[in-house]
Amino acid sequence: MTDKKAILVIGAGDATGGAIARRFAREGYIACVTRRSADKLQPLVEQIRTDGGQAHAFGSDARREEETVALVETIERDIAPIEVAVFNIGANVRFSITETTARVYFKVWEMACFSGFLMGREVAKAMLPRGRGTILFTGATASLRGREGFAAFAGAKHALRALAQSMARELWPKGIHVAHPVIDGAIDTEFIRSNFPERYALKEQQGILNPEHIADVYWQIHCQPRDAWTHETELRPWLETW
Repeated sequence: MTDKKAILVIGAGDATGGAIARRFAREGYIACVTRRSADKLQPLVEQIRTDGGQAHAFGSDARREEETVALVETIERDIAPIEVAVFNIGANVRFSITETTARVYFKVWEMACFSGFLMGREVAKAMLPRGRGTILFTGATASLRGREGFAAFAGAKHALRALAQSMARELWPKGIHVAHPVIDGAIDTEFIRSNFPERYALKEQQGILNPEHIADVYWQIHCQPRDAWTHETELRPWLETW
């Protein structure tokens, strides 16, 4: 049991989160992946196992404290110590400010920020006695700047960035690497292909982000020596304006 290591990916979707889980599984980590519905994770789990890796799917609501506490306790007790934790929930919605209801604003904050706090707190509790671990919070363009129509999303992502910074300052001296990779650009997903075909066409020019390449960066961050740790790095296609 002691030589086993797990990676927890909260928000393991069909693109970035799934690619991260597969990347770490190839390196021998047991991939513990979560979504609201565990059934949607079965293709990912089966792919990892077919490729020779180990994976477990969990259905949980990351906004619920008791579910996040139980999730981390279950993995630590029954599977392996969590060596890496990745928070990858999106919650990208667009509403004009006058059409943004209190319910929408609060739900986006719960999904994109509060859930990250719950995960970060619980995995930090598990990692601190071991004096090691990596916690990665996926950022977005909205983490760095707000724009019209994205008041709720930008507010939540700004708050997640502040959480990551605060945790890094507290946990780096204790051996836990907290990082905030910012994904600034369209990602090669079914959503982009179906809803933004003109954007998806840029794939031929390497103009949208490949989830596998994002996952490579997450692995590189985890492997960094302690004397050269990254906290924030930005990933964007060459044609993005910034």
